[in-house]
Amino acid sequence: MGLLDGRVVVLSGAGRGIGRGEAIELARQGASVVVNDVDAEAAAAVAAEIADSGATAIAHVGDCSEVEAAQSLVDQAVATFGRLDAVVNNAGIVRDRTLAKMTPEEWDAVIAVHLRGHYALTHAACAYWKEHGGPGHIVCTASTSGLLGNFGQSNYGAAKAGIAAFSTIVAQEMARYEVTCNAIAPAARTRITEGAYGRIGDAGDGFDFWHPDNVAPMVAFLSSSASAHISGKVFGVQGDTVELYRPWTSVAVIDNGGRRWDADELAARVHELVAASGIVAGPENAMAKLRFSMTERSAPTDRP
Repeated sequence: MGLLDGRVVVLSGAGRGIGRGEAIELARQGASVVVNDVDAEAAAAVAAEIADSGATAIAHVGDCSEVEAAQSLVDQAVATFGRLDAVVNNAGIVRDRTLAKMTPEEWDAVIAVHLRGHYALTHAACAYWKEHGGPGHIVCTASTSGLLGNFGQSNYGAAKAGIAAFSTIVAQEMARYEVTCNAIAPAARTRITEGAYGRIGDAGDGFDFWHPDNVAPMVAFLSSSASAHISGKVFGVQGDTVELYRPWTSVAVIDNGGRRWDADELAARVHELVAASGIVAGPENAMAKLRFSMTERSAPTDRP
């Protein structure tokens, strides 16, 4: 028995990397899987691999940042299997460049695939569940680049931060229909992260902490009824670890005794916020605070 026996799940961007591993794990847990990718051969290969294992999968080809393609993915699942139980938004690209050098096309492409892609597929799924009822499960894919910020990724980070916020809002809106929505911030060795987490094929001996398939079990759990009590959360997922991220939280405050601030008064007092919070006043490399990196895979005791 699997967590997803009899369930139907659609995934975007599932032809390679993290998405491929997710598709295979969802099928292993008993789901009928619709494997989406813009690359027809990649989608077909993953669907065939799943079918060869004795599980059920079909391929869907299309760019889920396009509303029509996203709708057709949901429609294909329902037409083929008669229902929809979970959606995994995974499709993504990078176009890394500092903002001063970034072209409008590089900005628009990344925002479209990530943020509009999440909107289009989630919108189609939510419309289905509103009409036919839940329960249902949505898994969004954020990133530490959005939660913490990463040099050279203003487009990618903005999209991923937006996805984290998007997922918490969808969770609130869809709760009445028994639909959960959570996000993951995965870290793994894929084509778009090669270099940051070593080179593809550099597994070495023993457990490969950065293998993309390590992300899949958490996605399978969040796609199942076993996670029905969890919604609106953002999880870090990598290796053999799962983290829970805390949303933006106010950590210090100053007030002006019921009077409108003057700018010069703020100049004299804003330092109190910095002092009370312990936050650095200037630009900061928040990614340096990650619990897990290529050289450090255990959590230091002085980090939250």
